[in-house]
Amino acid sequence: MSIGKDQVCVLIPTLNEAPTIGGLVADFISLGFRNILVIDGHSSDGTRRIASLAGARVIEQEGRGKGTAIIEAFGLIEEPYILMVDGDGTYSPQDAERVLAPLASGSAHVIGDRLTGQNRQAFSRLNYFGNQVLNRLFKVAHGRYLNDILSGYRAFSRESARQMRLKESGFGIETEISAEAVRSNLEITVVPITYRRRTGTPTKLNPFHDGLKITTTIYKLAKMSNPLFYFGLIGIIIMVSGFVSGAYVFSEWLKDIEHLPLTILTVLLIVVGFQVFMFGIISDMLLAFHREIVRELHELRNNSRK
Repeated sequence: MSIGKDQVCVLIPTLNEAPTIGGLVADFISLGFRNILVIDGHSSDGTRRIASLAGARVIEQEGRGKGTAIIEAFGLIEEPYILMVDGDGTYSPQDAERVLAPLASGSAHVIGDRLTGQNRQAFSRLNYFGNQVLNRLFKVAHGRYLNDILSGYRAFSRESARQMRLKESGFGIETEISAEAVRSNLEITVVPITYRRRTGTPTKLNPFHDGLKITTTIYKLAKMSNPLFYFGLIGIIIMVSGFVSGAYVFSEWLKDIEHLPLTILTVLLIVVGFQVFMFGIISDMLLAFHREIVRELHELRNNSRK
């Protein structure tokens, strides 16, 4: 089975990408992709006009932020497959078929991996290091190492895209998509792609501010996919605070100095921290039971169709 290019919607979220969007749309059209949707975040540099003249269908998003644009676009697309790519010219249209190919073999979600091969030179040292840290943090929180959770070059079946419960409005959207794909137990394929140094407008990603937001997103989304990590970390932090307080109380007690309120607080911190940690264990057990039930129901449904 192969995917016809008329079955694919090329989704390009943009914000002030006038230097690159025209050439990007033209390149995709020259490769045979006719269904190109540019969803624009209220650009002020002529991005929408350039994209339209190049042959794309252009829609101005209602809300603000990249995540909001992608969520809005998923509800508008009617083609059975979606190829998502940033409009800044860092991704190559020549990789489109490579990214789409796993969908024809049954994958529901494909991630283009920028962090392999000769792409290293396209990143600053800080950005490359930050990407590696976030990928490993994602593995700890969600149980899967996906190589490049922040990649903007992805492919989905429309069905899988619409079943994701997406809420992130900003740059955390790629992280949320990755987490939702893992949580939904979708078949995910990672393929190497070419990544080029940005030559258009300056990047809108702040390494520190947005890096912190993405880290927060990874942790926050773990509540549904890995409650032991989510609640366990909270419980451990509370218990450690209790033990630190307890060490101080004990050292003062050895000096015949009593701190009754602090002693009560110490006991409360240790007890509450332990309870939160145990809640994480119980939640994790319930989640595992739920996943097993879902898996068995899925198998029964498949057997009944045969």
